Formats: sequence, C-alpha cells, structure tokens
Amino acid sequence: MTSIATARRALATLLPALALWACGSAFSIGLQDTKAEEPVTEEEKEVQVQYLEIVTPKVKETCATLATLHGVEFGEPVPALGNARTAALEGGGRIAVRAPMRKDEAPVVRPYLLVDDIEAASKAAKAAGAEIAIPPMELPGEGTFAIYILGGVEYGLWKN
Repeated sequence: MTSIATARRALATLLPALALWACGSAFSIGLQDTKAEEPVTEEEKEVQVQYLEIVTPKVKETCATLATLHGVEFGEPVPALGNARTAALEGGGRIAVRAPMRKDEAPVVRPYLLVDDIEAASKAAKAAGAEIAIPPMELPGEGTFAIYILGGVEYGLWKN
C-alpha cells in the first residue's frame, strides 16, 4: 500500500472522531464571551448540532471506534434515517453513522443545525448563495430536515 493510500485510510478513520470531538454534543457561538448566568440575547442565539451524520462505507468500524473513544452506545439501524445507527448526544441531539445510499454518494460528515423555521432557514441559505441539495422534507417520527451546499461544504438543517 502506498503512503498516500495509508494516509487516506487514516484520515477516513479519524475524521468522524474528530468531527464528534469538534462539535461536541452541542455548542454555542456568541458574538462575545458571556457568563452562564447572563441571559442570551437575540444576537447571541445558541447554535445546536441536533444531528451529526457520518456517511461511510465502514459503519461497523466507525461505530465501534466512536463507542470506544467516547463511551456512546449505538442502536440498531433506523430505516427512516437511511438505516443509520444512532447514539444520543448530551443536550438531546444524536450522532448517526450510515452507509452511502447511492453508488455516487461520497463519505461525508454533515452537521444538521437545529432551527425554529426550516423554510425560512432554507430560503436564507439560498439567498446567501447556497445550493439547496434537498429542500425541507419531513421524516415521520423524526423531524424535518434540509441539506444545502455552500462553498463545497454540505450542511443540514433540522427542525423537531
């Protein structure tokens, strides 16, 4: 195996774990540092990763690695989520690992950010120059999601 192939395999194994570590269970981005006891203003709304999706041909290995590194437990495949295996995150979100659903679907780590109004959020993303890959679509019993692409990066929106 070449050193490039070895590096690619290492990255494919590490990227999901790094994404989980970077995103945590939920994170907030404010305009300035605030103390926990201060109320959050309209300008400092929390950004919450509601669903962190990892698409990989190595589902079993990825779940095992994340379980070992982070102590999470993945459930059985959920058909409504593309047969993703999910684990709970602190704060109510989930991390999901699934296989590609099409031959041309590339591996990706896609954060779905929680929004109050998914239609308005999708329109705002499009107005900012994003391509709407999947318009808002309801997943019965799960929520409503949308996917947009901006600058070559895939993002998801999620409404409970």
